[in-house]
Amino acid sequence: MAATTFDLNDLKRRMQGALASLKQELSGLRTGRASAGLVEHIQVEAYGSHMPLNQLATISVPEPRLLNVQVWDRSMVHAVEKAISAANLGLTPTTEGQVLKLRIPELNEERRREIVKVAHKYAEGARVAVRHVRRDGLDLLKHLEKDHKISEDDHKRQAAEVQKATDGSIAEVEKLLAAKEKEIMTV
Repeated sequence: MAATTFDLNDLKRRMQGALASLKQELSGLRTGRASAGLVEHIQVEAYGSHMPLNQLATISVPEPRLLNVQVWDRSMVHAVEKAISAANLGLTPTTEGQVLKLRIPELNEERRREIVKVAHKYAEGARVAVRHVRRDGLDLLKHLEKDHKISEDDHKRQAAEVQKATDGSIAEVEKLLAAKEKEIMTV
């Protein structure tokens, strides 16, 4: 085992990373309402590599159901258009010079339920990531106790702290999921 000391703050930081990842994934779910988060991380083949859309264009929301993507380099307009179409978001870009207009269509009930299922899948991934961090922390504590670097009481106390951090992170995942589910179903 590489680590020889227990750092609860490091575990909490890793759990926060899982939550940040979940927030980003949920922001990319289409709710029938325009949001820059819907397209900003789409990967575009540009300049010999893949780049996120927000590094090639300005994304704005002029109306609740419309996104404007202002591509900075005229030669990249076609590549951006192709990447948006390939992202399978159900968005069809309309090109006007260097600006791509993306109309956000209404969602039907069936599509909303599908999106909620995807949100649940993302949330489960975040829960699993948080549990992995917990497992790493508990394994480290077990090794430290076995190597007589911490006492059994310290092990139990710190294991309780790890569980408390885990419970807090899982509760945050549930809160994010509930908010996104409500947003998807009540647009």
